[in-house]
Amino acid sequence: MHALHEPMHPNTDAQAIARGLGWFSIALGLAELAAPRRIRDETGAPAPTGLVRAFGWREIATGVAILAARRPVAMVWARVVGDVADLAVLAPTLNRDNPHRAGGAGTFAAVAAITLLDLCIALQGDETR
Repeated sequence: MHALHEPMHPNTDAQAIARGLGWFSIALGLAELAAPRRIRDETGAPAPTGLVRAFGWREIATGVAILAARRPVAMVWARVVGDVADLAVLAPTLNRDNPHRAGGAGTFAAVAAITLLDLCIALQGDETR
């Protein structure tokens, strides 16, 4: 019973990583806004440039939300949701008939790895016992 009454402490390591992910989101979002066609073409993603720009705005908003939050780790869940959307858009790049399949597979693998990082951080929470 004693463990249930222990005070909660900030999970400063997870919060620091969450803030880093916030800055990463902003940088990625700016890149998606600045060069949506190039990003689409290099990844082989079958997405209109408008969708790439929309993802850029989503990344920036998510990054700002993480940086502004009192509980930044909790806000990383927004990145996880965005990652799932990114993976859904990138999945067709893995098709054998995609001439940019190698780039698409690399991008898909990178986003999958980032998704795992985001998920691991989000699951830690902002506080520990």
